[in-house]
Amino acid sequence: MKNNIKLDKEKRDFMISEIKMYFLKERDEKLGDLAASLVLDFFIEKLGSEIYNQGVYDSYRYMNTQIEDLLGIQK
Repeated sequence: MKNNIKLDKEKRDFMISEIKMYFLKERDEKLGDLAASLVLDFFIEKLGSEIYNQGVYDSYRYMNTQIEDLLGIQK
């Protein structure tokens, strides 16, 4: 499956930093930038579309609720 999720450099750098911090704190492992980048790429490839799709579904449900509320103000 092709990954269509693109991150700008600032977000990607932040996520890599968070991964490095997690591995150090939780696993007592020091990761370099390359290793953390590969972990990030793995999760984006394997989980990214599922997380994205859940966000789309949650937005859909929210918007449907709001539309139903809007119809309630009819006179």
